[in-house]
Formats: sequence, structure tokens, C-alpha cells
Amino acid sequence: MVHIRKAVISDAEGISKVHVDSWRTTYKNILPSEFLASLSYKRREIWWKEAVFNETNFLFVAENDNGQIIGFVNGGKERSSSYGEYKGEVYAFYLLEEEQGKGVGSLLIKAAIDQLKLLHLNSMLIWVLEKNPSRYFYERQGGHLVDRQEVEIGGVKLHEIAYGWKNL
Repeated sequence: MVHIRKAVISDAEGISKVHVDSWRTTYKNILPSEFLASLSYKRREIWWKEAVFNETNFLFVAENDNGQIIGFVNGGKERSSSYGEYKGEVYAFYLLEEEQGKGVGSLLIKAAIDQLKLLHLNSMLIWVLEKNPSRYFYERQGGHLVDRQEVEIGGVKLHEIAYGWKNL
């Protein structure tokens, strides 16, 4: 059984492991292998501790029966202010590859939506790499294509797409 809960700072190590491992599996045929190999659990852990644990963001983790973090979702106010009708945003959403397709992602998205509504942010965006095979999950969750932009990651130019929900 999976348990969804608000993250605490001591979860940063587990969150960083999910973050790095998810990038390595999801983007293995999209980003250079050297770039993916250079990702560091320790650097990600420090980043999560410094950048995320504050009053303006939320962070939920999914943990299995053994207390192992297997996924997380992070979000808050829409960051760019370029999408007036979208007030909230999911900034990061990762789930270990072996846990996908089991309903855990839906539980994490529900936790994010519930938190956005508590913050009176009744609409949301999420950005995802266009080549990410998991992007169709957002369509199944009711997201609609809002925008597309070019980004550079690991020296590679890619396209990122935004999915939006106008009414949570």
C-alpha cells in the first residue's frame, strides 16, 4: 500500500534519489548519457533542502510499506505570470519507473490539486518534455495543451509543453 504525505526536510535524501533515478530512466534516450551520469544524489539533496522547504511551495511524497520514498510532487503559484488564467503550477512530479502504472501518480496529482485548492489556486499548469513518454498521463488526467517552448538541457535543445487545467 502507498501512503501520500507532506514531505519533511529529512525526506530530501529519498526525494533526491527518486529525482535522479527518474531522470536517468525517463530521459535515457532523450538526454546525453554523460549528462545523466553526472547527476548527483548529494547535489540534488542539497538543492531540495535549500529551494523547496518554505511556506510558498508544497511537497508531497509517496512512500511504500517499507517507508521508502517512491515518488513526489512539488508545486505552488504559477511561476511565470504569463498564463493569467492558470494560478497554480506543479513544478516537479517524479515517480520511480517500476512504480508507474499502479495508480501512485494519480494519488500524487490528487494531493497536489487538493493543496492548490486549499491555497485558492483553482487552476494549474505543468510543464513536461515533449519527448517524455509519460506526458500522456497528464492528458488522461484531464490536462489540455496550453503552450510549447524550447529549452536546453545537458547541451540538447528540446521542446517542453505545458498542460493546463482551468478548473480544478
